[in-house]
Amino acid sequence: MNASTRPDDFLSLSDFDYDLPPELIAQTPVEPRDSSRLLVTPRSGGDFQHRHFCDLPEYLRPGDLLVFNQTRVIPARLQARKVPTGGAAELLLLRAIDAQTWAALVGGRNISVGARLEIQRDGAEPILAEIIEALEGAERVVHFAQPISPLLDALGEIPLPPYIHVPLADPDRYQTVYAREDGSAAAPTAGLHFTGDLLLALQAQGIRFAYCTLHIGLDTFQPVRVENVNEHPMHSEWATLSPQDAQLVNETKLSGGRVIAVGTTVVRTLESAAILSAGGDPATGKIPGPEVCPWRPVAAFQGETRLFIRPGYHFRAIDGMITNFHLPRSTLLMLVSAFLGRERTLAAYQVAQERRYRFYSFGDAMLVL
Repeated sequence: MNASTRPDDFLSLSDFDYDLPPELIAQTPVEPRDSSRLLVTPRSGGDFQHRHFCDLPEYLRPGDLLVFNQTRVIPARLQARKVPTGGAAELLLLRAIDAQTWAALVGGRNISVGARLEIQRDGAEPILAEIIEALEGAERVVHFAQPISPLLDALGEIPLPPYIHVPLADPDRYQTVYAREDGSAAAPTAGLHFTGDLLLALQAQGIRFAYCTLHIGLDTFQPVRVENVNEHPMHSEWATLSPQDAQLVNETKLSGGRVIAVGTTVVRTLESAAILSAGGDPATGKIPGPEVCPWRPVAAFQGETRLFIRPGYHFRAIDGMITNFHLPRSTLLMLVSAFLGRERTLAAYQVAQERRYRFYSFGDAMLVL
């Protein structure tokens, strides 16, 4: 499609592409967590600043609010065997439908509806499972003979992103220090840089904290494949913002403080809550317009969000964000580009490469204010 035949709402996928040397993809986390590097990027322009994450307090002021995603990654990867053949299979649990039924990615040969699997347990009978529905691609609905969640810590493995090839020595390093709510297939990686001591230092400085929950699905790692970004079918994720945390956001906005999202998942949750407050529907991504409710910028929110934030989006809730460096052609890179500007974002990524920053989940961070 050439420029003369493109529709007015055409947003080219190639505008969000970049080349990354494989050696810049971080394979292991740094120690301590807050010794990672921090690229400070002013939205208004000006020079980039090269700092470390432990320097974050220098850029925040009393009355600012940091909002964290408190989701916890579950050990969702299960090794299984086909019944009766004993052939190898693998389940990667994505989301619970009920206590015994999950949507999962299934690995193995000829695993279709009706196939039976068993998950071995030391000193106990195997757990039986059956494939009861085929979804898109390798995704299936799996029914277990008993509730599986209480057994995951003993049976499952933490699923690392596909670009990480080095085994993780300590599974807790793929959890934030404030993770509380089980349910995520991936970590909210912008939060991996925080230590307990850094959080205490920020509190002592007068920075306030709020929390939300968005359980991350593996679709977050999938590249966009349509030529016109606006035609991408955004995946759905479950998110929650409690009334108490919504009130903290609203108090901060109304008093002139800054609301700073720790990660793109928090951005999606807060902006979904703002759309709800303005009369929109986060479940469908329907946006009523640029208006912001003047007395209640965000509303308490619990449910599915399909909000797809890309350039042209009008931000209602956030004033800044902390984020890692994301994959090319990803919805996460588009979200950052919507907030910072596409050219400014790609310039920051180019500088990060030149300075040998580490990219992706275990990589370094960027502060956008």
